[in-house]
Amino acid sequence: METIAFRGAAMQVVDPHVHFWNLRTHRYPWLEQPGTSFVGDASALKHDYLPETLLHEAGTVEVLKVVHVEANHDPANPVEETRWLQSLADAAHREDGSCGTLPNAIVAWADLSAPDVEATLAAHAQYPNTRGIRQILNVHSDPLYGYVDRHFMRDPVWLDNFGLLARYGLSFDLQLYPSQIPEAAQLVRRYPDIQFVLNHAGMFVDRDSPTGYRAWRNGLRLLSSYPNVAVKISGLAMFDHLWTVESLRPYVLETIDAFGTERAMFASNFPVDRLFGTYEALWHAYARIVAGVSEAERTALFRGNAERIYRI
Repeated sequence: METIAFRGAAMQVVDPHVHFWNLRTHRYPWLEQPGTSFVGDASALKHDYLPETLLHEAGTVEVLKVVHVEANHDPANPVEETRWLQSLADAAHREDGSCGTLPNAIVAWADLSAPDVEATLAAHAQYPNTRGIRQILNVHSDPLYGYVDRHFMRDPVWLDNFGLLARYGLSFDLQLYPSQIPEAAQLVRRYPDIQFVLNHAGMFVDRDSPTGYRAWRNGLRLLSSYPNVAVKISGLAMFDHLWTVESLRPYVLETIDAFGTERAMFASNFPVDRLFGTYEALWHAYARIVAGVSEAERTALFRGNAERIYRI
């Protein structure tokens, strides 16, 4: 994986998709007895991952700001993850305010099908760095790719509770597979005042047929037709463990072509994608793929869009 110069200057990024965890102080059920999925053996992730770890691994990449996306923390106490993350950010601010706070924004978890979800949303919203909610929606016929066993977007209670996000000024990180995008489009259309952020470039999973490719490509364009949807170009290595710049190129460019440089943003998905390459290699690969864009477009893709959409 070749590292290239970033137009002769240090690469500065705002990373809108990072996970931190502390296994000594908090509970993450998926890391208690890690299993194997399409991502590989999760036991390789069974170690603390903290802001200082990320900054150390960033190497020559200057990480200006970070958005933390919920890390499958104990579902019995989701607000504890937000409290802990806010404490990290506050401590960083006290020690060196000039460096900003990590994480600068928090995308928390809540079960929107729960009858008491409004109390959970209100508790999350009390913390100043909270910006949004993610509840993973991925359902797949192959158990290897399954995240959840319920079609939440078909649950009337979940759909009605979704509107509470607007009450608390929260966005929604949309993680699903291309086959679920038509239902997601109905959700987006129902809630035009809520900002949606499509995770991992739409998670193109079914790569062994033209039908799978068409579902992903057309799904991107369907969601991009709604102005309240943005996209994170991230997580590509989860489906391409031996990635190269050229293997990532078509997925990056197809996503940008759909959403434009105004609503796409690069992200790392670390430490998950750390299983398949270094932080520096990933960001320099992104830079190489979009080497021909203007400086304004480059700024938007690497920093500006994430700052605007996550309000940081």
